[in-house]
Amino acid sequence: MKIICWNVNGIRANYKKGAFQWLIGESPEIICLQETKAHPDQLPDEVRSPIGYKSFFDHSKLKKGYSGVAIYSKKEPVGLKDSFDLDKDNTDQEGRFFQIEYKDFVLINCYFPNGGGAKERLEYKLYFYDAFIRHLQALIKDKKEVIVCGDFNIVHKDIDAKRSKENAGSIGFLPEERQKLDSFIDIGLIDVFRHFNPEKEDAYTWWDMKSYARDRNIGWRIDTFFCTKGILKSIKDINIHSDVYGSDHCPVSIEISK
Repeated sequence: MKIICWNVNGIRANYKKGAFQWLIGESPEIICLQETKAHPDQLPDEVRSPIGYKSFFDHSKLKKGYSGVAIYSKKEPVGLKDSFDLDKDNTDQEGRFFQIEYKDFVLINCYFPNGGGAKERLEYKLYFYDAFIRHLQALIKDKKEVIVCGDFNIVHKDIDAKRSKENAGSIGFLPEERQKLDSFIDIGLIDVFRHFNPEKEDAYTWWDMKSYARDRNIGWRIDTFFCTKGILKSIKDINIHSDVYGSDHCPVSIEISK
């Protein structure tokens, strides 16, 4: 079983560039997309409902053309959840989360807040992460095997960025942000890429387009898979598809033995 994760930076633009067609051509069992920037009714039929897939969307309830995630699955899920509790009174309204459950594991596709701009956005990012970690802890307490994929918008370790020292103090590198991914590890999740590639350098998933950073491979690794220990033994490999274009991010995929 192959799962592909990709921040497409606008699913309609991605489709027009031919990149969505690459995804379908790969024929993975599951596709998880972030930053779709579209409501389902804005999509052409072949994007909204690709042949052979069941499609699930979460979009921003606040404004169009913003955020959004999608899951395409060949497998029939046993459970679906398109929001989670940020606190006792609020759920995610920005279209950042979709959870799909199968017989053997729960898969969460998430587009975490960037945290840039106004001070309130960094506060929201940290607040979102805290709530998300509580949600993961509840799943783990219920003995669920969990896979989390998406755009985490945080560089976890210095090895995960080309110029980590120069970026110290920038959004995505702040100690209070990086600590949130430490918390993932603390509650029992594993960074799948680092499990298989503990010392691999120059492996990035996002590049600044304005400075043509991708041409020089000056990037960040902010898109990946985390999982619980029980499901890790079924994951055979993880790949960063840095040769696939269509977004400022590239796809990441894992292979799971059936």
